[in-house]
Amino acid sequence: MRTVRLPLALALALALVLGVAMPARAADGITPGALYQAGPDGRALLGGEWLFRFDGGQGAKQGFERQTSRTGWSAVTVPNAWNAGDESDASMLGTVAWYRKDFDLPSRRRELRWVVRFESVNYRTRVWLNGRQIGANTGAYLPFEVRLPDRLLNRSGRNRLVVRVDNRRRPTDFPPSGLQAGTERPTGGWWNYGGIVREVYLRRVEGVDVNTVQVLPELPCATCAATVTVRATARNLGDREQAVDVVARFGTQRVRLGRARLSPLEEETFTGRIRVARPRVWSPERPSLYRVRVGVSVEGREVAGWSGRSGIRSVRVVNGVLQLNGRPINVRGVGLHEDDRQRGFAIDNARRAQIVASARELGADMLRAHYPLHPQLYELADEQGLLVWSEIPVFAVKTQYLKSLAVRQAAADELSDNVLSNANHPSIITWSIGNELSSRPGPVQGDYIRRAARQAKGLDPTRPVAYAFAGYPSSGCQPEYAPLDILGANEYFGWYPGPSGQLADRDLLSEYLDALRACYPDKALMITEFGAEANRPGPVEEKGTFEFQQDFVNFHLGTYAQKPWLSGASYWTLQEFRVRPGWEGGNPRPRPPIHEKGLLTFDGAKKPAWADVQRSYQATPLYK
Repeated sequence: MRTVRLPLALALALALVLGVAMPARAADGITPGALYQAGPDGRALLGGEWLFRFDGGQGAKQGFERQTSRTGWSAVTVPNAWNAGDESDASMLGTVAWYRKDFDLPSRRRELRWVVRFESVNYRTRVWLNGRQIGANTGAYLPFEVRLPDRLLNRSGRNRLVVRVDNRRRPTDFPPSGLQAGTERPTGGWWNYGGIVREVYLRRVEGVDVNTVQVLPELPCATCAATVTVRATARNLGDREQAVDVVARFGTQRVRLGRARLSPLEEETFTGRIRVARPRVWSPERPSLYRVRVGVSVEGREVAGWSGRSGIRSVRVVNGVLQLNGRPINVRGVGLHEDDRQRGFAIDNARRAQIVASARELGADMLRAHYPLHPQLYELADEQGLLVWSEIPVFAVKTQYLKSLAVRQAAADELSDNVLSNANHPSIITWSIGNELSSRPGPVQGDYIRRAARQAKGLDPTRPVAYAFAGYPSSGCQPEYAPLDILGANEYFGWYPGPSGQLADRDLLSEYLDALRACYPDKALMITEFGAEANRPGPVEEKGTFEFQQDFVNFHLGTYAQKPWLSGASYWTLQEFRVRPGWEGGNPRPRPPIHEKGLLTFDGAKKPAWADVQRSYQATPLYK
């Protein structure tokens, strides 16, 4: 008998009329694939309709995690920042809200296991499946995963994934909460967007899982042979012992990482090294990438795999100068935030591509943010030859809270998680342990610096470790910075007055930079922030005008050009963003909560200073 195939639209319509169950992918927005390339096999976007509601003090009382009715829930899509359009103090302080995803599994095969991956949830997260808690996480900006226990899964019908999100920050969080002295309004370096703010994946696992892979190149010189270390972690999610064989490919070369017998829920890390005789070296002018594949086989059949791309290049500090592939560099960069007027932090790939395109048009060759970027941004940087200063949000944590060993260790562990998540990207040239802690670090901060540097170098000895500090002349030389390789000064001479007015006179900038070099002759020194707010035309001597901003950037860039030992400078920021209620940022006529130092307005229009920075950046060679 001949089979009649209905067009998809007609099939969907008939299914709705007749009440026929449609495949999970069509009904639930489960779409095979991912928004970025690198990662394990079997990923599918857990998109489509999600349900949302605020807690309002009723979540625990009414058992939101067990509800099957849609009453009280609103339909949303994920990623979602629930307060993207709310610029109130309450929005910045945070609240509790719930998300729910009702779905059928894409396959009913009994041998399959399932994992849910959250790319970023801000900030405290608890996860339930069919009314039972299965996981929790604290933190934002880095991914986490929860396994869907087989005993709780409904393989033949609906499943309910419920996520409770609490974005009320504490002074020990990264970044911390705080209140402004005198006004009691919330502080913070950027807006506290609550929600599932990056995408969610449902991952299919056939017994054994491989989801953490590191690719670390060693390149003694630009024309030398390279050695690439591949490190992969495999975990047995099945219910019986598995004998696994792990193999990696880098380009066309193959290496066995190892064999082992794994008991249920046991994991093991496998490591191998590949010699590349004549490597295609990754560089900004020629960002060559190699395909990487890790496969895990059981009884001769591949059951799990991970695919991505990486590159071969070297980054090191030699005699106080940052070198890329053996050549001294002098980068010109921009700071950024993943922010959008309508969507807040929950931006999409089109917005990420726009960020990279704007940076390249400006002439920048480095990106810097206060937190790990979305993986797609790193992949765009890999492909287009942009360098990245990768930082964790250990931002302005007060020493009184760093005194807690638990806080210091949590910060160091966040750095480790960043390294494990993102070490495959050749664009990342340094791991930064934080931003603007005390400008005079004592033993407590010194312990954190040593702890963080030790953990980062233990996981990745191929990259230098960095830190960005507030640039005050009164800070003097700080011996606690000894474990670091790169120091970034956030300097605002001529914009902020600084403590006791020490930054008010911009003519003191050159002297300050020379003193900084005398303090740290063996460190690579960079300017990680400089900038001036601008939102209107006016006199050049009036802060907040476009003319003042133009004069400011020209003076600072001109001063940097006189310091041949500097390894670079990065403007803060590429584009405006929401920072906090009541923000004035040194501008006598501010428009809070918008941070207006950006060279682009929040809506993407170029300010006059764009052309000044672009002219200087494009005239400054990357290589000295």
